[in-house]
Amino acid sequence: MIIRKAPLIVLILTLICGMSWAWEGKCIVVIDGDTIKVMNNGESEHIRLYGIDCPDYGQAYWKEAKQFTYNMVFGKYVKILPVDTDKYGRTVAWVHAGGRNLNYDLVAVGLAWHYILTAPDNPELEKLQTEAQQGTRGLWQHPRPTA
Repeated sequence: MIIRKAPLIVLILTLICGMSWAWEGKCIVVIDGDTIKVMNNGESEHIRLYGIDCPDYGQAYWKEAKQFTYNMVFGKYVKILPVDTDKYGRTVAWVHAGGRNLNYDLVAVGLAWHYILTAPDNPELEKLQTEAQQGTRGLWQHPRPTA
């Protein structure tokens, strides 16, 4: 009986441990569409949004992506769900603000690509990108948007 419940116990413990890593802080800087700074225990921490890539400085829609992120999170308390740390030492994370998932919202409105290298198996990001493409939203208005 205990052996049959072991997978369930492992799953519950994994979820509990995973939730303990989430934290909240105030967004103090929006660097670009997919990078922000958030206060964490009195220190500012660079956050790179997980699973997406927004246009970089000078590319089409980079201003719109930055403005969208600014409107969603600047000066607000956000929930950070860390996934990894990148080669630049930034925390790579899901970012939630006002009950919304910023990562998903940027892709849904066509201001970010699903970054398959970091999130290859994310059906929700794939679905949102496909819908943005089919609706020719944001950067998908161009025949060959560049990442």
